Amino acid sequence: MRMPNIAPYGAWPSPISAATVAAGATPLSQLALGGQGDVLWLAGRPQEGGRATLLRHRGGATTELTPLPANVRSRVHEYGGGAYAVAGDMVVFCHDGDRRLYRQVGDAPAAPFTQPNRQRFADFAIDTARGRLIAVREQHPHDPASHAHPDNTLCAVGFNGVETVLVQGNDFYAAPRLSPDGRQLAWLAWDHPRMPWQGTELWLANIDDDGALGTARMVAGGPDEAICQPEWAPDGALYFVSDRSGWWNLYRHADNGPHAVCPMAAEFGAPHWVFGNAMYGFTSATEIVATYIEQGVSKLARIDVGSGALTAIDTPYGEIRELKAGPGFVAVLAGSPVLPLQLARIDLASGERTVLAQSIESVPDAGYLSVPASIRYPSANGRSAYAFYYAPANQDMQAPQGSKPPVIVIGHGGPTGMTVNTLKLATQYWTSRGFGVLDVNYGGSTGFGRAYRDLLKGQWGIVDVEDCVAGARHLVQQGLADPDRLIIRGSSAGGLTTLCALAFHDVFKLGASYYGVSDLKGLDQDSHKFESHYNEYLIAPAAEADAVYRQRSPIHHTDQLACPMIFFQGLDDMVVPPSQSVAMVQALKRRGIPVAYMELEGEGHGFRKADTVIRTLEAERYFYLRMFGLHDATPGLAAPVEIHNL
Repeated sequence: MRMPNIAPYGAWPSPISAATVAAGATPLSQLALGGQGDVLWLAGRPQEGGRATLLRHRGGATTELTPLPANVRSRVHEYGGGAYAVAGDMVVFCHDGDRRLYRQVGDAPAAPFTQPNRQRFADFAIDTARGRLIAVREQHPHDPASHAHPDNTLCAVGFNGVETVLVQGNDFYAAPRLSPDGRQLAWLAWDHPRMPWQGTELWLANIDDDGALGTARMVAGGPDEAICQPEWAPDGALYFVSDRSGWWNLYRHADNGPHAVCPMAAEFGAPHWVFGNAMYGFTSATEIVATYIEQGVSKLARIDVGSGALTAIDTPYGEIRELKAGPGFVAVLAGSPVLPLQLARIDLASGERTVLAQSIESVPDAGYLSVPASIRYPSANGRSAYAFYYAPANQDMQAPQGSKPPVIVIGHGGPTGMTVNTLKLATQYWTSRGFGVLDVNYGGSTGFGRAYRDLLKGQWGIVDVEDCVAGARHLVQQGLADPDRLIIRGSSAGGLTTLCALAFHDVFKLGASYYGVSDLKGLDQDSHKFESHYNEYLIAPAAEADAVYRQRSPIHHTDQLACPMIFFQGLDDMVVPPSQSVAMVQALKRRGIPVAYMELEGEGHGFRKADTVIRTLEAERYFYLRMFGLHDATPGLAAPVEIHNL
């Protein structure tokens, strides 16, 4: 048996390179079922500028339906999703290059049926009988410099290009869903200042013979009830997910009010950041297959709609991101700590699982993988927080006896989001080099019920930070982390968590911000429509906002920031504009604190290009090693970014 080599934690050589991370992770999203037992999905192409392409699995073979230059992507609400739909052998999709809608039937080439304009479309329902598509339409102003918000409606778009507004008046719409007989339409609507996980309304209307909608009626929801994923059963019954009990559970619409199908202290829904997400579906009029989340971990089950009885379906997965159900089978996007995100078809009679695609084609040897422990630990004011802890793992390496590893604490984005334990090469990149990683589901995260989600109400920049700080201290107390080499990193909302932790606490020694928020007032001024009132919930109502914003915005407290930092920023970011990162970097430069900054052309809010992944990871690693004095222990280490004030 070969003895492992000895090297300091953080300086271990690893076969999981930045290029491996960039090339190995193919984004998979948005499942759909078509005719002939087809399974369709979107796959990212990092090597092709980050475009998304539509794939179809039929009869044992996978075909790309949208080759270059097609990019199947919607930008409604800026986050997009719901960029295509399928009905039998017909596919309709949105091409990001010209924002036009395209229709493709059988093996014929795709043809556009709308004109290039200032409109965006998402979340499609194909109305085959009337030769049209029903979609969320977002009309942007003629003059972008006006900074006016776009207008959102539900719109019918004929395959001849004629557009007809069906529903208007609300600030936002989602999930238009046609009944099986095509005679009714259900949809979701909500208004400022609410976000869709705070309060939404489920509406229902008959469809007249001329295709217009009859009188609409609200059948569920309200300002304090979040509805998501309305779906029609094969028998014409309308189902949806509501958090009226404190948990996102399944309900069936009835004349005397919503009927709870399978009440549980579990989450059958997720926040509406993107369109088209599905966590349940019907194998028949009497059976639902659903995924649900307990304590941050996903499970799969069959539910008898009459009795509400739940029967577990055994899978190897700890995260089930999305599913589509068909007669006798279910297709899932799922993963586990040792399995990358996979698209799998599960036969419900035999339990046989067929993997149709996976995000990482070549999984590293298990000896280089860290399997996370799900932990619960004490945080501020007597509450508990949750996280996944990844210990350093590399079969070839060992640290000097008695030493403790540097630990990277990650605050996820959102902030109404959730971190999961599916295998991520970006995490294993660090653990295989001798870093520990603590991936935190702080108060405000999804997956733990509405009460836990509402812990962040008025407390963004406080509760999330306290839970990250408490997690780092917990690891130190358990002997799992070097207190002098604690790092915090985050993206978007997690970037604010990072900056607040460094400005207002003295636990962390380094930080990394990926397109992070530093100025809450600036975020309000520059934010897009979808999130333009989000801070009224997260921080304070408008009347009180200025004072609280200033108190919590790290840009106003750089005098309290004494830790070196590295910033990464996409120049096309419309959610957190580059000016926020630039202002923070300049402030740190003036104070003489070591700081590095990397800006990325052609990247927005979330990086898509393979070259970007490589450049940012290598720069971040170099920054950490240089700051901790470990660069001499890593021969051949290049300097991919300039560190000012070094």
